[in-house]
Amino acid sequence: MEDIRLAEVLAALSLTTDLAAGMTFEKGLRTCVVATVFARDVLLCDPNTCRTVYETALLRSVGCTSFAPELATVFGDEVAFQGALKHLDPGDDVPLTEQLLQLGGWTRESAHRLTSTLTEVLPTVGVDAMRNGCEASQALGSGLGVLPQTLVALNDVYERWDGQGIPLGVAGGHLSFATRVVHVAEQAVLAHARGGEPAAVSEVVRRAGGHLDPDLASAFAADAPKLLAPLREPDAVVSAVDAEPLPYSRVSAEEMPGLCAVLGRFVDLKGRWLVGHSEHVARLAESAGRLGGLTTDEVTRLRCAALLHDLGRAGISADVWDRPGPLSTADMERVRMHTYWTQRVLERVPALAALAPIAAAHHERLDGSGYHRGAFGARTSPAARILAAADVFAALTERRSHREAFTVEEAAGHLRREADSGTLDRVACDLVLRAAGGPPSRPRGPAGLTARELEVLRLAARGLTNQQIGVELSISSRTVGHHLGHIYDKTGRRTRAGVAVFAMEQQLLP
Repeated sequence: MEDIRLAEVLAALSLTTDLAAGMTFEKGLRTCVVATVFARDVLLCDPNTCRTVYETALLRSVGCTSFAPELATVFGDEVAFQGALKHLDPGDDVPLTEQLLQLGGWTRESAHRLTSTLTEVLPTVGVDAMRNGCEASQALGSGLGVLPQTLVALNDVYERWDGQGIPLGVAGGHLSFATRVVHVAEQAVLAHARGGEPAAVSEVVRRAGGHLDPDLASAFAADAPKLLAPLREPDAVVSAVDAEPLPYSRVSAEEMPGLCAVLGRFVDLKGRWLVGHSEHVARLAESAGRLGGLTTDEVTRLRCAALLHDLGRAGISADVWDRPGPLSTADMERVRMHTYWTQRVLERVPALAALAPIAAAHHERLDGSGYHRGAFGARTSPAARILAAADVFAALTERRSHREAFTVEEAAGHLRREADSGTLDRVACDLVLRAAGGPPSRPRGPAGLTARELEVLRLAARGLTNQQIGVELSISSRTVGHHLGHIYDKTGRRTRAGVAVFAMEQQLLP
């Protein structure tokens, strides 16, 4: 693998966050271009500030999966809910119910019910969600090599100029400058998609002094034609990569798996039982690839593809992934789409396009019974066959909402039956079973955590409450609270999403 631009990896992550946040594909990239041009050509910011704006815009929603299971519990389809939140304005004179009706998709009854629920849970669940989102944004962002100023700005993305944002109610000039620029650009892009330049200017002016910094809103309105001109470009990926401020940040082949791991962690936060799955699959696939005689470059490519294979999961509600009962036919169709979206995200980014045929084929089967293409064996590479087998084995040995984890012996028996039936490639299955023959090496007690604290951390990372953890470990919820206090102090994290990212970073899951 050759060196690539970091901007291309961030572009892939931005496309994935669009899926997870219920946004139109490429919304994040278009926001990035408008915000960067605004900072560079109108506000005449220095290069360091321009890069902070650029990175903040691309990563603006990187924390949106961190509380997806909890939001799904309250609102059902949290993807649709997050999409609606981007358009709502609590500072507007128009009641939230009427705003929801204007968005479409809701009856008056359902809009009223959603408004009541939102008003009731915002001070508690909402604040907790945004705290998780901010900590996850910073934890994930730090693994992407972005500027320290960008991490500060990501902490403010849910706040507002008038102080009505969450989780801290930060207001006015206390908000990061980069965040304020991105907020203006984002609202302009959202409105532009609905009604072109007039709608964009109108929305930015309307939100001035409420959601948006009034001085920045005024500066944007004065130069709107110039700032919105990049939205006419047909390929938002090309526009966003070209907009990167100099000097360009580059990523070596050796660094690529680390960046792909961050994207995998972002997706794994999507469901309570998915945390750590991407890296679990990647460890198995990498070991199996080495045993199978793949070259160093091929193994690196396989590991990266394995870390990215579930990117498309982000666009499907956590309610589906965490459901304890059987899925409906309609939900199964949604599940089948996740490989399609993995393929589309990777194919859109030139530096990652070569990974798409491997990553998006992990549910294909030799007899054509898989998805989303229903491709036969002759059309899948050896690396893709290894990834498919590794994904099956890893999933079986992980606990899910509807079942306990299979033992290694049970999972091995299942994989052999798949090979016997001609569904999975026999050679690939044998390589994966050999790779799983010994326990993977992993850190013991990182950050000074005790064995019991590790047990509590693993369960907390999956979103279990103190009471549920206590039942699992046969200890009191009060004792669980004491352990969590020690875990927070030792890891430096303060939310479930924060400790979940820590657990994945340290390969403590599954």
